[in-house]
Amino acid sequence: MLRLSLLAAVSLMSGPCLGAEWPDLSGQTITIAGPYIGPDEEHFRAVLAPFAEATGAVVDYAGSQQFSQQIVIDTSSGSAPNVAIFPLPGLAATLAGEGKLAPLGDETETWLRDNYAAGQSWVDLGSYEGPDHVRRLYGFTYKTDLKSLVWYVPDEFADAGYAVPETFEDLQALTEKIVADGGTPWCIGIGSGAATGWPATDWVEDLLLRLESPDVYDQWVSHKIPFNDPRIVAAIELFGWFAKDNAKVAGGTNAVGTTDFSLSPQGLFTVPPQCYLHHQASFISSFFPENVVLGEDADFFYFPSYAGKELGKPVLGAGTLFAITNDSPGARALIDYLKTPQAHEIWMALGGFLTPHKGASLDAYPNDTLREQGQILLNATTFRFDGSDLMPGAVGAGSFWTGMVDFASGRSAEEVATSIEESWKALP
Repeated sequence: MLRLSLLAAVSLMSGPCLGAEWPDLSGQTITIAGPYIGPDEEHFRAVLAPFAEATGAVVDYAGSQQFSQQIVIDTSSGSAPNVAIFPLPGLAATLAGEGKLAPLGDETETWLRDNYAAGQSWVDLGSYEGPDHVRRLYGFTYKTDLKSLVWYVPDEFADAGYAVPETFEDLQALTEKIVADGGTPWCIGIGSGAATGWPATDWVEDLLLRLESPDVYDQWVSHKIPFNDPRIVAAIELFGWFAKDNAKVAGGTNAVGTTDFSLSPQGLFTVPPQCYLHHQASFISSFFPENVVLGEDADFFYFPSYAGKELGKPVLGAGTLFAITNDSPGARALIDYLKTPQAHEIWMALGGFLTPHKGASLDAYPNDTLREQGQILLNATTFRFDGSDLMPGAVGAGSFWTGMVDFASGRSAEEVATSIEESWKALP
């Protein structure tokens, strides 16, 4: 149940009361389950407070690290919450196919197209085949993570006379310029304990969106084209252009597979710098040295697209999708509330939240870093969810990870892609 103390957090915005007329849900309880815990849970409860006050509903949120396992049990046993928050679209798609999710309807589909930047991308992300094999919208994306970023130190760029690249051609030219100047352009580390390899999968996904149309990306993650399709091999090889050249990587290519991703950006901050560029998602700043001030000591730019390919400004990321798992008027009203700018601006002001909502004010973000990341989302012409998270676990969190380690260690892109393809075809 919502804690009254969280109503104070809502005062960061214009106030706790919603301006629109909302249904009277007094006496009704809306249950929600999801993966938000810790600060995310606190912030989400602050988002829910105005809705509970405006409708009179009791809003009961339960967060768990085991959400993905528990929601399968609950939907199978008839004890599902009204609304579930999915961190992985693949799980939502599976439950939709089993008839355990309620379609959100044409009105919500139209709303997403009109109100989210790159709106069709968000419709596609939340649309799955139901038990009747008809594709409908089941998932409403709320809270987005951004991956298509390159981090750098502005002072080092200024001292060396480097400019932020506007195109992928510029990025490659800058890479070669740094080498010619006697520097090392990139820090790349794909180590992550048992999950070693995943940072390289982000590279390949981002690169594929810059080499080919979003349709090719979609066919790849759904296995409608094989993993060793020449277009996928080309994306892996392009990663190798950066990662398999001793002159371009801090520590040389041998360091790529052995350096932990959390330690990799440290080279940006040494004197002299061990590297000038680091490709990683928005969360990586939490691994920067404690004294680093974002926007001053470190900054980022959008991982640019090729000017010559005219593929717009694709963005790779992740996020959470809300779906109705136990239909009720309260569940429908909650989805409608999540469409309002205020439902986004409250969490925007609290930090740790990005949104493609065109109606939410960028001024709600508490700092320039989040504001600029939010602008990248708004400028996106295409959004695609992390591809490895959309693949079967044995591939996306298995052979794809290990295959990229093998690639960094010397195997060819063709060999690695064929090995991953064979592992996918072997799945039951």
